[in-house]
Amino acid sequence: MKKTVQSTALQLSIAAFVCLSLLHSARAEKADFDKPTNVEANQMFYDEAKKTNTFIGNVVLTRGTLIMHAEKLLVTQDAAGNQFATMYASAGNLARFRQKRDGGKDLWIEGFAADRIEYDTKTEIAKLFKQSRVKMLDSGRITDDVEGEFISYDSRSEFYTVTNTSTGETKPGAGRVRATIQPRTQDKAKDDK
Repeated sequence: MKKTVQSTALQLSIAAFVCLSLLHSARAEKADFDKPTNVEANQMFYDEAKKTNTFIGNVVLTRGTLIMHAEKLLVTQDAAGNQFATMYASAGNLARFRQKRDGGKDLWIEGFAADRIEYDTKTEIAKLFKQSRVKMLDSGRITDDVEGEFISYDSRSEFYTVTNTSTGETKPGAGRVRATIQPRTQDKAKDDK
């Protein structure tokens, strides 16, 4: 009985995390919320007392069109039920995600970070650390592309902050941030055809 309760709690915790996940903020495909969540890893640890789920080793999380890859996924929950997730990259690799977006036939969002990706369901803010990049794609064509050592995305206000250090501070001489934003008139012309 205890094992069943823990298993159910784990499934609910993962499902709640994914429902409010990073990609919800990017107008994720609504159909994904009705799909089951699958997590594969080499190891899993669940601590009911600490409300912590840890997946280690080639972690792959899928739910509909959402696919997340990391070396480690840590999900914690506070007393109010808010969840905080961190996806860690392995040495020399990237933590990454990809998901179809609503609003068109072939719209996607992709994100990458060399250190980690954090998401807080309470604030709905995603943070990508070290050699970070977020791309919006339309039929394989990149429409928006931002790069920096640190990217913060507030889904409530749809506001990006990109800085040249992984601490979130901008420092002279620490490097540059880059953004490519395609004209929206091309999108309208494409839709009119």
